[in-house]
Amino acid sequence: MVLVQIQQLSTAKILIQSASKLATQLGKSFGVLSFVDSDEQIEDSLTGLKSLIGLNEDQIFVRNSNKSVLSEICEELDVSFLFIQLIDNKLIRKQLNVCRDLRIPYLFYKDSFVELDLTRVILPIGFLEEELEKAQFASAFGRFCESEISMLLANDYGSKAATNAEKMKSLFDKFDFKYSLENATKDSFKVEAESIQVAENERAGLIIISASRDYGLDDILFGPKEYHVVKKSNIPVLLVNPRGDLYALCD
Repeated sequence: MVLVQIQQLSTAKILIQSASKLATQLGKSFGVLSFVDSDEQIEDSLTGLKSLIGLNEDQIFVRNSNKSVLSEICEELDVSFLFIQLIDNKLIRKQLNVCRDLRIPYLFYKDSFVELDLTRVILPIGFLEEELEKAQFASAFGRFCESEISMLLANDYGSKAATNAEKMKSLFDKFDFKYSLENATKDSFKVEAESIQVAENERAGLIIISASRDYGLDDILFGPKEYHVVKKSNIPVLLVNPRGDLYALCD
């Protein structure tokens, strides 16, 4: 399932359209998730959403925010991709904390964004092992959406980032995906921030990045790297949580 978590229905039209279209392209079911403050509000919210969105009852999910855990809901509904409506940049850090335990990719969608365009996706590549996990999701877009994958290789002294890129290229070549490889000016610590400008220059529609493995003191005080990318980006950012128990494609 491709699931959309909405915060404010009145501004979620483009988000819902984008997620529904992607669900069709991927051959997945589609659903909308909304949180309310109490059990008493669930039934009224369900009724209201059905009439306003025009979806079937089995496509709309309303949960008590005080009793529900997002990661558990996604596992229960067998969610493959999660879209999260972002109505205010002030909510980014809160949403990132909520998403730390997700085992699926999650995409932040600001109300100011236009409809999702997956003609070209940007894939910054650093030296960490978990970078490889992004390849399977880039491949999904290449396969089902005919996306061209723009790989942005970090400008490191070592060879780990380049090795990651070669493994990804091997996968993309196997399925004959359209891709290009560009050398970044920044190293692995800043390549994801550079991807914002590259995405703008190349008129890309999506950036795929890895979330932080752990939060250090600077991350706690000023926000992790993904916080700054999501905040500054003018297009959706898809995040993949690094997890040791996930299969790293191409590894």
